[in-house]
Amino acid sequence: MVNLVKYQEAADLEEPRRLLRYLLIWCDKGRAMLGIDHKEYTLEANQAITITSGQIHCVKSISAGEVYVLDFTLDFICKDDYDIELVFHNGLFCHFGQNEVIPVIHADVFKDALHKIAFELAAKPYQYTVTVRSYILLLLVSLNRAKVDRGDEIWKPDALFLRFLEMARDHFAENFSVAQFAERLQTSEAKLNEVSKLHTGKTAQNVIYSLLISEAKRLLIYREDLSVKEMAYQLGFNDPFYFSNFFKKHTGLSPKAYKEGLVS
Repeated sequence: MVNLVKYQEAADLEEPRRLLRYLLIWCDKGRAMLGIDHKEYTLEANQAITITSGQIHCVKSISAGEVYVLDFTLDFICKDDYDIELVFHNGLFCHFGQNEVIPVIHADVFKDALHKIAFELAAKPYQYTVTVRSYILLLLVSLNRAKVDRGDEIWKPDALFLRFLEMARDHFAENFSVAQFAERLQTSEAKLNEVSKLHTGKTAQNVIYSLLISEAKRLLIYREDLSVKEMAYQLGFNDPFYFSNFFKKHTGLSPKAYKEGLVS
């Protein structure tokens, strides 16, 4: 549902891990080096970064720092379409793997909200989940304000598009068609294509392809136990050879060459 820990209190953060939750990492003091999927990010004091559900991440190093890690499930924070749009507003958790470091201007407000969340989760007073949810929404608004204050273009996502992304990430193995996603989302293929093009400039099918490539890269980086054949089946491909061609078409490298490049 929701958790908040300091880096020093969570030993598992140093090992690459994957949570089907949404994470907000805040550096209060010092400096922290993070690995998220195949990239590295440095957090300085009063900076935050968000991690989308399913992204593989770890803390690579921390220097004289105090780092908070907040994670929550989508169903805890989102009660309606407005909440979904707030969580993903301005690309906070909808960045297609392009995570970004966000400097927070009013750091005192941000830190105070984190401390209040920690108190509520520890004491568990009556209706504490309502209070915690409110503080998390305050944090998200603070991040959105920080992005707008630095000149970022305001981007308001459509709840249907966001539900489509979530469903696509959850059903790689089933290899659903756009029509099947539309049926499950109680909409039409035309509408899915419309919102996909509006937000990404891509068709709904090409959005699925982008998510598949991101997932394949994660597996190649972190799942040494999987063969290319096993990986192909896990991603909904019946033919490993077709999967290799698909990966090369979208990245310019075969899965094997991509993995060898990472090692070298």
